[in-house]
Amino acid sequence: MMLFTKWNFVMLVIGIITYLIDFAADFCMAVKYFYDGHYIGGAITVAFMLLSTIIVQIFSYTWFKDDCENDKLEVLSWVLLAHIFQAGIFTRYWLALKYGYRAAVYQQSRATGSDDNAKDIQMSQQKVANDAVADLSMLRLFDSFLDSTPQLILQLYILMEHGKMNLFQNASIVILFCSISWSTVHYQMSLRNSLSDKLAIRVGCPMFMYLFYKLFTLTSWAMSVVLLGLVNAYCLLALLILLWILGTSWTWNQNTEFCHSKGMEYLYRVLVGVILVFTFFNIKGQRTKIPMLVYYLGRVFVTVSILCLCWYLKPLVTQQVYFPLVSISAVLGLGLGLICLIFYYGVFHPSMHCTVKRGVDATDGQTREKSSRIRNFVMP
Repeated sequence: MMLFTKWNFVMLVIGIITYLIDFAADFCMAVKYFYDGHYIGGAITVAFMLLSTIIVQIFSYTWFKDDCENDKLEVLSWVLLAHIFQAGIFTRYWLALKYGYRAAVYQQSRATGSDDNAKDIQMSQQKVANDAVADLSMLRLFDSFLDSTPQLILQLYILMEHGKMNLFQNASIVILFCSISWSTVHYQMSLRNSLSDKLAIRVGCPMFMYLFYKLFTLTSWAMSVVLLGLVNAYCLLALLILLWILGTSWTWNQNTEFCHSKGMEYLYRVLVGVILVFTFFNIKGQRTKIPMLVYYLGRVFVTVSILCLCWYLKPLVTQQVYFPLVSISAVLGLGLGLICLIFYYGVFHPSMHCTVKRGVDATDGQTREKSSRIRNFVMP
C-alpha cells in the first residue's frame, strides 16, 4: 500500500475541480444545443447526464451500505438522502478530503520515532484514505464511460456533420479526450495504491505510457465511430448494440462477483458491457493476455472496415475536408496506442519490477469486503 502523501491530497482537490468543470461543460453544451436548435443533441446530452449520475449514485450508496459498520447504521439515512438529491459524489469527496488530510498532514506529523501505536494509527489512516480515493476513482470511471465518452462522440458527430467550429466546442472536445484517458489511469493507480500486496504504478514513464495507450486508442475509436455515423447512423447504432451485447455476454460468462446483491451484480455486468464498447476492461483482476489480444484484433478489423465503408458506401464523406485528418487519426492513433500498450506491459508494468513474491499473507486489519471489491479490478 502506497502512502497517501500531500501530493495525493492536492490531486484530490484538483479532482473535485475537474468534476465540477466537467459537469458545467456538459450543462453549457446542452444549453447551447437547445439554443442553436439542435434539440435532439440537447436531449441526448441531458439524457446521458441523468443516466450517468443516477447509476453512479446507486453504486455509491450501495458501497456505503456494504462498508457501513453496525455502530454507524443511523448515518445511512442521511447518506441515502444525499444520494437521492444526487449529492453522493460530493459526500464521498468530502470524506476523502477529511481522511486524506488526516493521512497526509495530521497523522504524518504525529507518527514519529518508535511509537508503535502512532504508527498503527498512521497506517490505519493511510488505508482509509486510499480506500476512499479508490472508490471515487471507480465512480469517476463509470461516469466517464456513461457520460463523457458518449458526449465526446456526439460532439464530434455534430461538429463534422454541420461543419461549424467554435473555440468552446473545440476546447470541450480536447478536455473530454484528456479527462476520459486520465480517469482510466487514475483508477488503475488508485486501486493499486489501496492494496498492500500490489506494486503501484510509478509516476513517470509507466504512468504516461499507460495514459498514452488509453488516449491514442480512445481517440482512434472515437474517430472511427463518428465516421461510421456519418456514413449511416443506423449502422453505427447497430454496431454499438452488437459490441455491447458481446461485452456484456463475456462479462456474464466470467461469473463476476463484484457486488453483494444479484440485482447490483447484473447492473454492474451491463455497465462493464458499456465500458467494453470503448476500451478494454479487466473485470476479474486476472491476466487477460488472450482476451486483450482478441479485443484489439477486433478493434483493428472494425476500424479498417469502417474506413472501407466510407470509400464504398458514401464516397461523399471521403471528399470532406476533415476526412484525411480523421482517418489518419483513427489509424495512427490505434497503431500508437497498441505500441504504448506493448511497451507498458512489456517494460513498465509494476510486476516487471517485482523481485519479491507479493500477496502471500493478508495484511492484518484489512477490511475483507472492501479488499474483495477492489481486487476484482486489479491485475497481478
